[in-house]
Amino acid sequence: MTEFQDVVRRRRMVRNYDPDRPVPPEIRERILANALHAPSAGFSQGWAFLVLDEPGGIKRFWEVSGDEAGEWGKGLRRAPLLIIPFSHKQAYLDRYAAPDKGWTDKDEARWPVPYWDIDTGMASLLMLLTAVDEGLGACFFGVPPGERAAGLKEAFGVPAAYTAIGVISVGYRARDQRSPSLDRGRKPVGEVVHRGAWGRH
Repeated sequence: MTEFQDVVRRRRMVRNYDPDRPVPPEIRERILANALHAPSAGFSQGWAFLVLDEPGGIKRFWEVSGDEAGEWGKGLRRAPLLIIPFSHKQAYLDRYAAPDKGWTDKDEARWPVPYWDIDTGMASLLMLLTAVDEGLGACFFGVPPGERAAGLKEAFGVPAAYTAIGVISVGYRARDQRSPSLDRGRKPVGEVVHRGAWGRH
């Protein structure tokens, strides 16, 4: 195990993996179990995770979701484990119509932001951090919208009410190229933190 501050510093998107080293089952299960500790509004827990760690399922994923990233995508295809986090909006609408919440109309307009997606994103971050803590690499990437997102759900029997917010690839790191986006540099705290009022750093 790694100290938390080290995990945070070491976390980055890894886009190439050793295809001959599967993720041990106990680590896979720890990654999934840690995701369940993410916060969720009203403890709605409106998330689900599709786990693909068999070659046939992984191959099917890439067939239906596609990949137009060229060289960027080749290393991702070597990942021995894919976890697809899905958000479930209806779970939140139903939860907040419960007697202890009282929004009986289930009006989506009551929500200032889509907490179902936010909470599932936080669960995803816990999985990314757990992978680092276990000495693995991981990457969160998107599923193309439209036909490909629909094809993914159809191929794996995902109910219509669930929405894939992305995909997490996991595996033992192989040599990969540093993303050119990183050349932009990390913004300093003083640029993004506003203390007491906007513009006060």
